[in-house]
Amino acid sequence: MLGPVILAASRSDKMRRFVSAAPGTKQVVARFIAGETVDQVIPIVEDASAKGLEVTLDVVGEDITTVEQSYAARDAYLELIDRLKELGLGARAEMSVKLSMFGQALEGGHELALANVRPVVEAAAAIGTTVTLDAEDHTTLDSMFAIHEELRKDFPQTGCVIQAYLFRTEDDAHRLAAAGSRVRIVKGAYKEPASVAYQDKAEIDKAFVRIIKILMAGEGYPMIGSHDPRLIAITQELARQAGRKLDEYEFQMLYGIRSDEHVRLAAEGHRMRVYTAFGTDWYGYFMRRLAEKPANLLFFARSILTTG
Repeated sequence: MLGPVILAASRSDKMRRFVSAAPGTKQVVARFIAGETVDQVIPIVEDASAKGLEVTLDVVGEDITTVEQSYAARDAYLELIDRLKELGLGARAEMSVKLSMFGQALEGGHELALANVRPVVEAAAAIGTTVTLDAEDHTTLDSMFAIHEELRKDFPQTGCVIQAYLFRTEDDAHRLAAAGSRVRIVKGAYKEPASVAYQDKAEIDKAFVRIIKILMAGEGYPMIGSHDPRLIAITQELARQAGRKLDEYEFQMLYGIRSDEHVRLAAEGHRMRVYTAFGTDWYGYFMRRLAEKPANLLFFARSILTTG
């Protein structure tokens, strides 16, 4: 299984230097990363909007080591929100944030991350959009959920992410599937031990379906993060059985993956949101995309061989 090896490499400085220097890296990174600056990503938001798509924007970066870096992450999101406001794009674009980027792992990190993310959530609300808190490895989740609960007191539209491969997630889904909640379900893209997470793909898929059922039966707003045609079809059927209208849930897919499917689902009347990452600190995000699907790794290897 190459996935766990790649995920381990995502935290290696030596591998970061090697991958960054590889001749084919830039070509492959461009497939998953929409650009390095706000100016580069705005045209992509505008193009998506013209196609009837919505986006969630992620300024990539994690595993920061200083408080100053956490402030820089906060300010990067505030700059993004200012640009969306200027262009009237708030209704089409939300933000996704990783609390590790806001200082969660530093000393006093829970309070620091909450203090950093709050002005971002407030600024997003002011332009008619919202923020979703991304899930990271299992050791960070209690803090993330606590911050999510605190933010929802003033900004109830704040969303969060749950991961199907974790044993705890069905309980989390029951708790979160309440009126007004926004919950994104994904399979999970971190290297987790067998003591806390399913390791077999078939078991993860079964858990994913069980969790969709919980979310569809609840009173919240499910956001289905998957590119799997079978899971998309199952979601549509479960939504029909639950009596949900097309605007009472949404699909989310990654920028650069199955773009034709983005447009097809939107044309059918579904809400379709494209998870669009941008920024200079792309390594960790990029490596998780390689780990998720062997075809992505083959594409990367082929690019290195043909440009080297």
